[in-house]
Formats: sequence, structure tokens, C-alpha cells
Amino acid sequence: MHLPISIIFYLQEQMTHGNLPPSPFALPIIGHLYLFKQPLHRTLSKLSNQYGPVMYLRFGSRPVVVISSPSAVEECFTKNDIVFSNRPRVLAGKHLHYNYTALGVTPYGQHWQKLRHIMAKTIFSTNAISMFSDVRGQEVQTLLKQLFHNSKAGPCKVELNSRFWELVVNTTMGMIARKQYYGNNVVDFEEARRFHDLIKETLDLSGAKLNDLLPLLNLIDFQRLEGRMVNLKNKMDTFLQSLINEHRKVKNTSNEGLRKKVIIDDMLSLQKIEPHYYTDEFIKGIIWTLLMSGIDTSISPMEWAMSLLLNNPETLNKARAELDAYVGHNRLLDESDLPKLKYLQCIINETLRLYPSAPLLVPRESSDDCTIGAFDIPRGTMLLVNAWAIHRDPNVWKYPKLFKPERFESGTADTEGYKFIPFGSGRRRCPGSIMSMSIVKLTLGSLIQCFEWERISEEKIDMHEGSGITMHKTKPLETVCKPCQSMIHVLNKL
Repeated sequence: MHLPISIIFYLQEQMTHGNLPPSPFALPIIGHLYLFKQPLHRTLSKLSNQYGPVMYLRFGSRPVVVISSPSAVEECFTKNDIVFSNRPRVLAGKHLHYNYTALGVTPYGQHWQKLRHIMAKTIFSTNAISMFSDVRGQEVQTLLKQLFHNSKAGPCKVELNSRFWELVVNTTMGMIARKQYYGNNVVDFEEARRFHDLIKETLDLSGAKLNDLLPLLNLIDFQRLEGRMVNLKNKMDTFLQSLINEHRKVKNTSNEGLRKKVIIDDMLSLQKIEPHYYTDEFIKGIIWTLLMSGIDTSISPMEWAMSLLLNNPETLNKARAELDAYVGHNRLLDESDLPKLKYLQCIINETLRLYPSAPLLVPRESSDDCTIGAFDIPRGTMLLVNAWAIHRDPNVWKYPKLFKPERFESGTADTEGYKFIPFGSGRRRCPGSIMSMSIVKLTLGSLIQCFEWERISEEKIDMHEGSGITMHKTKPLETVCKPCQSMIHVLNKL
């Protein structure tokens, strides 16, 4: 009797690595890729319901363990946190993240620790976040001004995804280099166009590709993927170098004290102290990491939150009542008001529970053999944590599919442990979550305070997720807004 090749491979793995987690039937070469349909987090959740919360898969040549329970996540991010502190190596990390030296992709070690220290102490410190509050406030006011101008004559239709995109990118570039690449305040339109092209192409080429899972494709390279990445890297490098040179030129003149400092200035100051480490390439890696990691963690929650509020007008009214009580109608919401807005925070938490920006978190990879529960996990195994599945697990949450911000009103109890992990956990937790959430909370609060929002029709907003490693809506959110009568006198002053 002849055994199928896939069973032979599986038995060989079991003999080599001991007690692997349960696994579905795999095909030669492609492994379990044949099972996958988009969105991937839903496919993996269904498989985990069948094979358990610790599941072993093969993405082509890559061994993968998928985790979908809080207890298993706790093991990964406590007992095995150092073991799982590496990132899988993909082609984009080599070419678009400066040969795996940028924070998001670099291996765990001294370089990563230094990068993380810079992020915590220089870029995302309390002082740094406070220092750039004017940038965030200015961009939110620009959005409010645009919406007010368009809706003065009556209710107007608004597509919010592109508005959020412009706000977040301008805010991030404002903190990095005091630049604006969208809106009426763009200074250099050619520079802005080149930036738009770079972002679009980077989003298209980032993340894992089939070539990373099936190395044979690198020999064929019928799409010339690597060539496209090298070309993009060169354009990106030229663009970022021009930003650094521009700030270096000002920093070396007597005009330095006449302008507000930005993140590039902080990096150039470090470069003067330790030039061999803080090279221009190092600074470019920091800039690109901040930009690309900040986009989805801010835009996605805002669009999902507004969609949920439009489908649940009673929640929207409750949020407005909170703003009326703590802020009133004689001024705009300010960042100093945000700690008082507990219910608004509950709305954001509930949005992240239902629609985490990275539903499978950012992948990790084991640097050594380890165990999760009763199972052996070999070195070099990719770790995927299905946050989406955990956030909707009926054994963890009551009425998990319902949008119910009140579940977070008890305080920290519902965010403790490993059942609510929208930003990951452990050593490689997202370092910019506080900055990102300050943008989200200020923007949402301002939109609720200043405008009345309605669906375009009686039909509820479509809440289907698109494909990809980040959670986007299939259909960008369109809605109708008009100014709140009580805020018109404030909006007129913008």
C-alpha cells in the first residue's frame, strides 16, 4: 500500500520534530496554500475551530504555527517571548527595509534593542507626543474646515477613507519633517507627486509574496518582483536622502532656532554623537518605518469606527452627549480633553476588538525549538496570532459579534491579559500605539462634536473586510454630514 506524499512528509516532520500541533492535509510543495481564501484571518479561524487553538501549517516551504486562544498567546509572549522575537525574512525586508535593519523587520538583538530604545525615549516618549500635538491639531482642524466648507449649503456626501488618509499621512510627515503632501498647503507639488507614487508602489510591494513562500518562483521571477523592489528602493532612497539633506542644511545654519524641531532633527543630533552608527541609511529606515507603520494603525480604526457608529446611531448619540458634557459647544475638542472621554475610548476599543488593524498581528519567527502547550515547535517556524479570532471567541467574550462599547466601561479588566491584543504584546508590541490612538481619538471626537452623520440610504453600512494583511473595508465608507447647529459659530472661525 502506497501512502500519499503529503502524509509521508507529515510523518517525516513528526519523526524529526516530535509532537507537532494538529494539521490539515497538505499537498507537496505548496503545503496548505490550497486551503486559503481571503480574508485569511477568517480562513484560519475556521481551520482552528476544527484543528484546535494551536495549529501547524505549511505555507509552501515555510512552517507556520497559528495561535487562536489567550492562553496560547500568553505562552508565546511570556515564556517564549525571546524565542519568538524574530521576524520572518521576506524579500521586502531586504530591499524596502534597508537589508533587514529597520525596526519592523530586524532580528532580535542589540541593534533591535537600540532601535526600540530610540523609539521609546526619543520618538514616542510623553514629551515627544506632547511636542507634536500642534501638528495633530492642525490637521484635524484642516479636515473640519474642509467638511464645513462643503456642507455649508446643506448635507453633503463624503468619502471618508481618502480624508483619513490625507490627515494621517500629513500628520506623520509633519512630525517627521514638517511637510504636507496633501491638501491646499502643499508647497512643492512635484515633491508631493513623487511621494504619492512612492507610497502607492510601496503598499503594492510590501509584505510577504508568493516568492517568499515558494522559493522556486524566484528562479522564474516571471513578474520581475525583485527588480521592481530594487528600483523602488532606489527611488525611495533618493527621496528620503533629499529630506535629510534639507534638514541637515538648515541645522548647520544660524536659522536652526527659528523653526520647530522634527524627528529628522533628533536623528541628526544623534548622528553627531555617534556618526558610525546613526548613518543616513539608519535615519531613512526610521523615517520609512514610522510612515508605513503609522498609516494602517490610524486610518483603519477611524473608518471602521465611523461605520459602526453609523450602523448604531444610539451609540453615536451617547458619544455626542459625552462630548457635550465635557467639552461643550464654545470651543473645539482639544487633546487635553481626551482623558475625560471614557466612552469614546470604549468605542475605539470595541472597534479594535471587532476590526483589529492587523488581524493576524505582525508575523514572528522562532529562533530556537520551543513548546506551546503540549506541542513541539521547531526552530524557524513562523508564528501567526489570530487576534481577530480571539477577539470574537464566544468562550472569551459575551455576544462577541455585537458592537457593544459598554463592555469596556468596567475599566482595564476587559483589556488585561491576552484576550484583547490589537497592538500585539511582548517585546515586539507596536511601539507607536499611544501616538496612533491620540490621532484616532482626537479625529473621531472632533467629527462627532462638530457634525451630524447619517447613512446615505436606509441600508446599513457594508462591513465586509477586504483581502490583505491589514483589515480594510471592501467598500470605502461614504456618508452624509452636516454641521451641528450648536457648533457653526466655532467652525466659522476656522
